[in-house]
Amino acid sequence: MKKTYAYTHKPIHFNFAQTIERFFVEEVPLFKFADKGSNLILKIKKTDMSTFKLITVIAKATQLEHRDIGYAGLKDKSATTIQYISIPKNYEREVVKNLTTEKIEILEKNYSKFPIKVGQLKGNNFSIVLHDVSIESKKEIERVATQMVQKGIPNYFGYQRFGEDSKSYEQGKEIAHSGKKLKGAKEKLLVSAYQSYLYNSWLSERIKISKTINKNLPEDASKILDYPLELVKELAKQPHDFKLFIGDDMQEYPHGKSYPLQDFKRASKDFIAQKHSPTGLLVGSKVKRALGDARHLEEPFDDDELYALKGDRRYAWIFPKDLSFKYNKSEEKLTIDFYLPKGAYATTFLEEIAQKSLKPKRKDNENSKY
Repeated sequence: MKKTYAYTHKPIHFNFAQTIERFFVEEVPLFKFADKGSNLILKIKKTDMSTFKLITVIAKATQLEHRDIGYAGLKDKSATTIQYISIPKNYEREVVKNLTTEKIEILEKNYSKFPIKVGQLKGNNFSIVLHDVSIESKKEIERVATQMVQKGIPNYFGYQRFGEDSKSYEQGKEIAHSGKKLKGAKEKLLVSAYQSYLYNSWLSERIKISKTINKNLPEDASKILDYPLELVKELAKQPHDFKLFIGDDMQEYPHGKSYPLQDFKRASKDFIAQKHSPTGLLVGSKVKRALGDARHLEEPFDDDELYALKGDRRYAWIFPKDLSFKYNKSEEKLTIDFYLPKGAYATTFLEEIAQKSLKPKRKDNENSKY
């Protein structure tokens, strides 16, 4: 799918490649680990290794089953990452003795009463090195990224979600519509890609609507969108560029209770203050739908045949934090550091700056220029 970018600046040139030398990510745990308990918590630094591969290596070193190894989130292979893994405490000796590989380093050991579960994560700190960044591009990247921290960004799923050909969601749709029970992690991943595709498509449409309202007079936007003029005027009054609709599922940010939007003034105030944010539908069983006008906009991206996965709501708009830069003028390299909440993609943040897809065009390890 071709997504709609929220910001309106001209494309900014830089060279991006997701490699172990240029892409760094560190998990931020949901809570501080204790110094006692029946579970060993390992803070692990790994390079050129996916989370699934890491779990396989740990399982081999300890003779544990994969299900006995806990992790909070998946990390890419083509990166240097720091993440937390839990195993039963009585396997500490085996993991320390047998986990011998240059790609894995145990940085810290802690303990906990409970194992780590998927999603038990606050967010991630990223440090990414961009190449071929001229002085002019550096200034623009810093200006736009600072604005994005102030106003937030759309929380798209990244291109990594949809496979090398960007069409894994098509297989996921077929599996979902077959009505059969999902078999194994691969089928679950494919259906999840379809779930993500529907969400991204909805978010892209909502941004398109918002941009139409932002760049046109109410009378013109009313005709383009075929919306009542009074509604467009009300939407145009909202201070945030991403327009909220009656019935939107709003949720306290970065976590908390949700409520259906009924009062534009209250919701807009909380949204601009980064206290609440609208959510989008992740189609599946037992999921809450939007109401009113927001449901009317959400319905074309719903699918009542997708019930093999549990549904959820995902923040449509998120707020990056802890932004900083380091520039090497002679080498034209810009290191950009920032924090994103769990589930958010660093490549989505960078694509909003670049105003284009950063998905590699070739399957080899050569750097691609954009």
